[in-house]
Amino acid sequence: MRILFLGDIVGRCGREVVLSRLPTLRATLALDLVIVNAENASHGFGLSPGIATDLLNGGVDVITLGNHSWDRRDLIPHINGAPRIIRPINFPPGTPGNGSVQVELADGRKALVVNAMGRLFMDPLDDPFRCMTDLLTRHRLGVTTQAIVVDIHAEATSEKWAFGNVLDGRVSLVVGTHTHTPTADHRILPAGTAFQTDAGMCGDYDSVIGMTKEPAMARFIRKMPGERLQPAEGDATLCGIMVETDDATGLARRLAPIRQGGLLSQTLPDF
Repeated sequence: MRILFLGDIVGRCGREVVLSRLPTLRATLALDLVIVNAENASHGFGLSPGIATDLLNGGVDVITLGNHSWDRRDLIPHINGAPRIIRPINFPPGTPGNGSVQVELADGRKALVVNAMGRLFMDPLDDPFRCMTDLLTRHRLGVTTQAIVVDIHAEATSEKWAFGNVLDGRVSLVVGTHTHTPTADHRILPAGTAFQTDAGMCGDYDSVIGMTKEPAMARFIRKMPGERLQPAEGDATLCGIMVETDDATGLARRLAPIRQGGLLSQTLPDF
C-alpha cells in the first residue's frame, strides 16, 4: 500500500498547495491513501466543515486533528456524521467524534488511521499509550487490516520517539505533527514500523510556524498579549512523508519525505 501523510495545513496558502498539487501526486506516485492533519486549516485555528469537505472532495481520504480540534465550534455538531475526520483518541469518553477510522480501498484492502495526542507540554488528556494498546487488541496489523497509520500530535520529541518505539512492529507508520517543522530522521525502526518525529507543515515557511512574523516575534520580545496571530500567506511548501507497506505483514518496505513548493529544499519520493 502506498500512503502519503501530509503535515499540518496552515491557513489558505496551505490548503491551496495541497489541493493544487494532490491530484498530480496521487497519479505520479500511484497513491492508495492520503492522510492530512488539518487542525490549523481554517485561518490557522481549527477546521470548518466547509474546508473539511473541500479537502475530502479534493483527494484527501482521512483528516486528523489535534489540540485545535474545537477552535471552530461548527465542527462539533458535524464531526459525528463525518467518520473520515478523526480527533485524538485520548480525548475523554463522551467527546464528539472518533479517534480512529478504518478505510476500505477500492480493491478491498483496509487501512486503519489513528490520531493520538501527547501530554508533555500539552493538555492533560488520557494516556495515549494505553489508548493505543486498547485499540490494537481489536486491530491486528496484517490480519484484520493491511496498514495502520498513527498521527501522534505532540510537542516533545522524546514522547514521539517513545511512542514510535512502543508501537514498533505493531503499526505501519508513526508520524508526528504539531511542531510545524519537518525533521530529518525518517527511518524504519528495528521491527519494521516507519517513523518520523514531525512531518512539518503545509504552509508558508517565511513565518513563525505558519503565522505572520511580526506579531509572533512581538509576543516573545515584549511578553505581552498582542494582536491575534494571522496565517502567513506567501508561497507555501507541501510537506509530508510517503511510505510503502507490505500487504502481507503491514510493515514498511520503504519511506521518503516529500517537500514541494515554497522555500524549503525540494524532494519527491523516487519509488
